[in-house]
Amino acid sequence: MHPAEWRPILSTLVLPPAGLLLLVLFGWLLARRWRRAGRALALAGLAALWLLSCNAVAVRLSQALLPQFTALPQAQAAARLQAQHIQAVVVLGGGLYPRVPEFEGPLPSSHTAARALYGSWLARESDLPLGFSGGVGWANAGEAGHPDEADAVARLLARAGSAPLRWAEGASRDTLENARNMAALLQRDGVERIALVTSAWHMPRSVRAFEAAGLAVLPAPMGFVVPLQRPLLEWLPSAYGLSASQQILREWLALRLGR
Repeated sequence: MHPAEWRPILSTLVLPPAGLLLLVLFGWLLARRWRRAGRALALAGLAALWLLSCNAVAVRLSQALLPQFTALPQAQAAARLQAQHIQAVVVLGGGLYPRVPEFEGPLPSSHTAARALYGSWLARESDLPLGFSGGVGWANAGEAGHPDEADAVARLLARAGSAPLRWAEGASRDTLENARNMAALLQRDGVERIALVTSAWHMPRSVRAFEAAGLAVLPAPMGFVVPLQRPLLEWLPSAYGLSASQQILREWLALRLGR
């Protein structure tokens, strides 16, 4: 087992909800001997789980913990890419459903599909070639026969009649490999300046990785963490609020650890 395959296991145990549930469990066990301290710890874990499940908290975490990027103005996107002498649009993967019965095969996750469709639109509007980088990921690395994101995205774009992929990189397992593998493909064709498409919370680490790989990057973020409902509902726990908080905290930790 490759040492990096422990990353998704460790991050799952540290990040919410598992990390906070373990904190509650530890507090419950501690309360058997030190009742007040144990109960306080368990309550703190439950309170943190409630807050991190609120989309309002996820929005504030995104603003406080991560470098901020602004979306390209829709009406000016093509002109912005032209002014920056961009040579290609590159989309990064964000997950995969490996077996979808209605399509009899793999399908990009909602994150990946949204990135791919936006990147395809941006490439079409700018009359630029489109590339995609997304493999299997460390969570499924080494699993025989597991599909890669690049193939699933190519099929999705073909079904949608969108701009096809000029470059499809499906061997990477994390953002650093996304950058290194895609840079090798692009530089082979003389491409040095790209518009990079990924979720806004993933953009800081992605820009850093692609610039380190030798490419000039114009961020084209999408999938921002923003308020979705009326204020009261924003402060009630939800699955999407918890997912957003988890993603933001993961990116914050990865930035601090240089991953």
